[in-house]
Amino acid sequence: MRAKRVAAVGVAGLTVLAIAGCGSGRTGGGGGDAGLVIGTTDKIFSLDPAAAYDNGSLAVETQVYQFLLNFAPGEAIPKPDAAQKCSFTSPTVYSCTLKQGLKFANGNPLTSASVKFSFDRMLSLNDPNGPASLLGNLAKTEAADPLTVNFTLKVPNDQTFAAILPTQAGAIIDEKSFPVDKLLDDNEVVKAKPFSGPYTISSYDKNKLVSYQANPDYDGTFGKAKTEKVSVKYYAASENLKLEVQQGDIDVAYRSLTPTDIDSLRGDSKVTVHEGPGGELRYFVFNMNTMPGGTPAQKLALRKAIASSLDRDALASSVYKGTYSAAYSSVPQGVPGATEPFKDIYGAKPNKDAATKFLAESGLPAPVQLNLQYNTDHYGSTSSEEYAAIKAQLEATGLFKVNLQSTEWVSYQNERARDGYPIFQFGWFPDYPDADDYLTPFFAPNNMLQTHFEDPRITSELLAEITEVDPAKRTTALATVQRSLAQDFLPIIPLLSGKQIAVAGTDVQGVQDTLDPSFKFRYGVLSK
Repeated sequence: MRAKRVAAVGVAGLTVLAIAGCGSGRTGGGGGDAGLVIGTTDKIFSLDPAAAYDNGSLAVETQVYQFLLNFAPGEAIPKPDAAQKCSFTSPTVYSCTLKQGLKFANGNPLTSASVKFSFDRMLSLNDPNGPASLLGNLAKTEAADPLTVNFTLKVPNDQTFAAILPTQAGAIIDEKSFPVDKLLDDNEVVKAKPFSGPYTISSYDKNKLVSYQANPDYDGTFGKAKTEKVSVKYYAASENLKLEVQQGDIDVAYRSLTPTDIDSLRGDSKVTVHEGPGGELRYFVFNMNTMPGGTPAQKLALRKAIASSLDRDALASSVYKGTYSAAYSSVPQGVPGATEPFKDIYGAKPNKDAATKFLAESGLPAPVQLNLQYNTDHYGSTSSEEYAAIKAQLEATGLFKVNLQSTEWVSYQNERARDGYPIFQFGWFPDYPDADDYLTPFFAPNNMLQTHFEDPRITSELLAEITEVDPAKRTTALATVQRSLAQDFLPIIPLLSGKQIAVAGTDVQGVQDTLDPSFKFRYGVLSK
């Protein structure tokens, strides 16, 4: 499940600009009527874009819906999909011109009215499970003519808006198929065929087996599908996913195999383990009110001492077998604008002397008792091993005594929101490949972390990077806010950045092409 965005960057009224079953296998490998077969443990929540803000639903939406802009394979800059072109026509108006002759698989035309309906409905329904919060800077959508749609923004020069259009908040739906005032059931969506993406759904057994047929009328960023038929099987357990890709019963395994499984598959000559930048971030968070320390200065010193005591490379290699890499900013490496201020300031390896000095100068006596909360059913069973390693690293300094506790996700969310956890695990999957996706949702006023962190300097620096139109100056502004957070605030400590991993038979081509920072797994580029 992608973590939801909430909040506002509170300068001059700035609203948030961008706010986580197993069928029977076939034998003898790929081919046959099923075409290409993909396996996953991700679950579909909804086929109605207004209610879908999770990885399982994103995988389906990527195949069947069109977007005004989208990310071509290997690209981090959005390009025209349903649109012919998009640009700012004034500081607060972003305008898109649609391609002529677009239509949904049911034959209905896709026009600017479809786009307006899609965005208006997303915001009006504002479903708690949906991605409407991504559109916090959108004031209104207007269909100027059948091929022109204008977005009026609340805050001018929003440099993230183009990247938001390819997200789950930007799927274009058929105004004649979806009700305006309620969600549409998955089976009704499939029956209506309101699809204009690279594929349509030919059969649907939710979270068991979904079959796709290439859409001959698709005209967009991804190009024509290389494989006519694709089927996706859903697994309850990753060990079954591993077994079937090894045996050739499926062609591709994508999300999510365990690090141990992936490590063992690297030595299997029948499959290829493909890696790509993923943008997933693992980190822990401090509640500014309930964390240890008697004063703000002591709390800051404690956060700096912890940052000086961690060995991220050891976590990446020993716990995650190289499927994650060390993260030294809330913006992972590979995302445009990312820097590594935590490495520069606190070092890549544990520094006990620096940690001791931070605590001593603040008057906070060691060892400091840390109550550290983590979760296993949302962030993976390997979290137990990860946080045991973190406990060992911190206690090895002699400066900390760590009490680890784990809780199931439903209780976890409620307790941490009620200030029940002084320090706790969190994770993030990207909405789009822009550094602000890791900044505004975390550190703006009333942010999604809900840890009582807010600072006018950070708020001002966030506004500066979001609205800076010069790319070079924006890169500098992004670096400024990342360093400020690491040097002077540390509301979170980044730990690890996850790679995208897909395991495929050696006869499958195109997997590497779709493992890119957009986090969109495109079935149409795969073939064998």
